[in-house]
Amino acid sequence: MIIIKTGEEITKMQKAGELLAECHRQIAGMIKPGVTTSEIDRFVEKFLEENGATPEQKGYHGYPYATCASINDEICHGFPRDEPLKNGDIVTIDMVVRLDGWLADSAWSYAVGDISDEARHLMEVTRKSLYLGIEQAVIGNRIGDISHAIQAYAESENLSVVRHFVGHAIGQEMHEEPQVPHYGPPHRGPRLKEGMVITIEPMLNIGTYNVKIDEDGWTARTADGKLSAQYEHTIAITKDGPLILTEQSRL
Repeated sequence: MIIIKTGEEITKMQKAGELLAECHRQIAGMIKPGVTTSEIDRFVEKFLEENGATPEQKGYHGYPYATCASINDEICHGFPRDEPLKNGDIVTIDMVVRLDGWLADSAWSYAVGDISDEARHLMEVTRKSLYLGIEQAVIGNRIGDISHAIQAYAESENLSVVRHFVGHAIGQEMHEEPQVPHYGPPHRGPRLKEGMVITIEPMLNIGTYNVKIDEDGWTARTADGKLSAQYEHTIAITKDGPLILTEQSRL
C-alpha cells in the first residue's frame, strides 16, 4: 500500500532531512586520509543524540551501527571499522535519521585525498544520475521514468547500475511501497502522486553490476572488485515539483 503524506507530515520529514543534511556537511569536513569510519559513526550517533534524533539503522534486523560505511568496491551496507581511510579511497556514508517519529534517508560518496580520474568520473556520473532521476519525480510520471533516466545516463557513460538494491518510499517506516529501481523501461510502474515520499539512491559500478555479500551478511560489494559509488536523497512529490528533503546545499 502506498502511503500519501500530508503537507504537515512532509514538513516533519523535512526537519529530519535538514538534520541529516547537516550531518553530512559535518562528515564532509572530516573525510581525509587517516580518519576511520568508526570515528565517523561515533560522531553521527553523538550528533543525532545532541539534536534529539536517533539513527534508524542501528538495531534494524540486528544491524549494529548508526551508519553504513562502504569503501571502494563495497556497494552498500559496509560496517564502520577502525582501519584508517587511505589517500585515493572513495567512501559512501549512508544513514537514516528519525526525528519526532519521521524519517529521512541519504547516502553520499566522498573522495579521500587525491583520487584517480576513473574514481572521479564514477562519482560525478553517479551524482548527476541522481539529479536526473529527481527531475522525473513529478506528478503524473511513473516510477519507471525515474529508473530509465538514471540507467540511460549511467550506461551512456559506460557505468553499470546495481539491480540488487533499489530505492523505496519512506515515512514513519524505513521501507514503504513502492520500490524505486534505478534501471528499467520508462512509463512503467506506479504513477507518482502528490504526497508520495520516496528515496532515489543510484548505485553505479565501474565494472559489472553483479553483487556478492560478505560473510557478515551485510556488506555488499562488486563481484569483480571494481569501484562503486552511491548518492541518495529523500524526495517529496509536490504540486510544485520534486522537493528534496535532504538537500545539503540549502543549509
